[in-house]
Amino acid sequence: MLDRVLVLSGLDPCGAAGIAADIETINQFGVTPLPIVTTLTVQNTQGVEALHTVDPLLIKKQLEVLQADIDIKLIKIGLLSSVQQIDVIANWINNTHTVILDPIIKASTTDTLLTKQAVEALIAVLLPKVDVLTPNVSELARLAPGLDEQQAVASLPCEWVLLTTTDVSECMIEHRLYHQGQVFERFSYHKLPGQYHGSGCTLSSAISALIASKVAVHIAVKRALDYSYQTLLNAKQIGKMQYHPNRIAP
Repeated sequence: MLDRVLVLSGLDPCGAAGIAADIETINQFGVTPLPIVTTLTVQNTQGVEALHTVDPLLIKKQLEVLQADIDIKLIKIGLLSSVQQIDVIANWINNTHTVILDPIIKASTTDTLLTKQAVEALIAVLLPKVDVLTPNVSELARLAPGLDEQQAVASLPCEWVLLTTTDVSECMIEHRLYHQGQVFERFSYHKLPGQYHGSGCTLSSAISALIASKVAVHIAVKRALDYSYQTLLNAKQIGKMQYHPNRIAP
């Protein structure tokens, strides 16, 4: 029987990010994605024009029906677009679930996707149920404002935090994996030229698929980072601006 990952994320019509990226990535690792769309977006490779939030009660029903049929252990969460969605999903998650959260607050084009109230709900009700968190530097600052990096990570209730630093790096990128608030491992990569859309979704989905396959978290993170970097090295441009990660088999 194949492993499976429940995925909650938004729909990106250009296919680079969101649920499309999650499905493509998880499939590449031989794992079955169970996708639930949280948000319909109006966007392309140049930016996000509008969001339409999926009814939280519909999401709740989908979760209940899936759980009645399939034993769900691993959950990967991307874009959640309302306080009500966050509450419904957080209330459904229990201590048998392993949760990976990519805290999408802004798009890679810097378009803001979450309201202040939604970010507050994310912090208050969802973060305490998250095992692996994958913020970039700007997202960490929103989740733990006014603190330096070490203090910010230590203030979060998540066992593992992978801080990605592409958004503040120029030549070399050093991603830092924290375990229980302390640096566990560092990973360095050359920053690639151009703008990319969907790299964060690819990374968090790859981590989820590997953990679902019983790979230890720190090893899953390293393999997922290497895989994501390869998707960017082989990226393709299908629109006028951002590049699309080429999610080929690892």
